[in-house]
Amino acid sequence: MNRYFLETSYIGTNYAGFQIQKNAISIQFEIEKALEVLLRRKISLTGSSRTDAGVHALQNYFHFDYSELISNDIVYNINAILPNDIVVNNLLAVKPESHCRFDAVARLYAYHIYRFKNPFLADRAYYYPYEVDIQGMQAAAELLYGYTDYTAFSKRRTQVQTYECSVFESSWKIEKEEMIYTVKANRFLRGMVRGLVGTMLHIGRGKMQLDQFRKIIEDKNSSLVDFSAPAKGLFLEEVIFAENYFDR
Repeated sequence: MNRYFLETSYIGTNYAGFQIQKNAISIQFEIEKALEVLLRRKISLTGSSRTDAGVHALQNYFHFDYSELISNDIVYNINAILPNDIVVNNLLAVKPESHCRFDAVARLYAYHIYRFKNPFLADRAYYYPYEVDIQGMQAAAELLYGYTDYTAFSKRRTQVQTYECSVFESSWKIEKEEMIYTVKANRFLRGMVRGLVGTMLHIGRGKMQLDQFRKIIEDKNSSLVDFSAPAKGLFLEEVIFAENYFDR
């Protein structure tokens, strides 16, 4: 049996998330449907990183098994079938034991915010028309390096066994018209990035102090976390594997 990784990008606006769901259209549903048309059999995909409804991705992965050899030429044909807001960038033949979710060593997310009305950013970023102290937000972002338990920044009703995460990058920057929060970690909890962004914005507005932010983390108190930052500002930018992972 041959195993393949599919590298994908998508705009999540019109979808109920990455993973297949009952009575809802997802990224996985659309790609499985396209593969079934091309390969003339049902294909079951395994996803690398689940993204919520409305979240976008510059890079995400699926893997699947297929008895026959498939060339990268199929990418053109898949994209001819897929909706315009989903694209397959690459088909990668990998070792049979490779797993696009469990083998990923890190994931990189970026959250985009704009302060001045701009119709070209309306469905790709969070419109937040307030003055903020980005240096205060940066100080909060840097606090994350000192912690590994992110219970406070996980939405409830999740099936994870642990809330431990290792954060490798966490920073705010201003780029043209946008404020962008970038965070890289070995894993993310449900709602974690949007919770971090929403809560750090309270620091930016002077509604929360740095010591309060620290206490939220240490007390594992999700009741003080603001998860309201909308999905449309969030991008999964990269799923990271070990160096030479794709070498065969």
